[in-house]
Amino acid sequence: MNAAPWPDEVYATLRRRGTTQFAYVPDSGHRRLIELAHADPEVRAIPLTTEEEGVGVVAGAHLGLARAVLLMQSSGVGNCVNFLSLIQHCRFPFLTLVTMRGEFGEQNPWQFAMGRAVEPVFEAMGVATLRADRPEDVQPAVTAGIGMADRGGQAVAVLLGQRLLGAKAFGPPA
Repeated sequence: MNAAPWPDEVYATLRRRGTTQFAYVPDSGHRRLIELAHADPEVRAIPLTTEEEGVGVVAGAHLGLARAVLLMQSSGVGNCVNFLSLIQHCRFPFLTLVTMRGEFGEQNPWQFAMGRAVEPVFEAMGVATLRADRPEDVQPAVTAGIGMADRGGQAVAVLLGQRLLGAKAFGPPA
């Protein structure tokens, strides 16, 4: 077992990258990253009312010579489509970490449709996707995504699979 769980390692990697803005819609899959961002006096943890605001935060950070990341759940990807056209048209580097729902062990029927649509939506909007389904996959995927965004100038989404995060219970016990 690693000394630090993968969220702590990801946070440290994002900070080494120079990430000073963590935009998020509250999500239990990102709970630890959000806690770390709020506890860090050198970081702005930016709660959002909707995910597309985070696309603007990441683009604005780039224009202001800062680095940001958007933390969102797969159900929020659909909210971002129009704003992702801004990223594509203006060719802003973009990094988002997406906790997936509607996959392995999902019990909430409302999560399946957007869970299936995440990768096709990102592909249509010119956002590369990298998947992490096991703890040992997370750090390499985040590191690759950072390189693609920061040095390659690409829009990148790191998808944190439901097999990694675990499925949430839904409805009365069986």
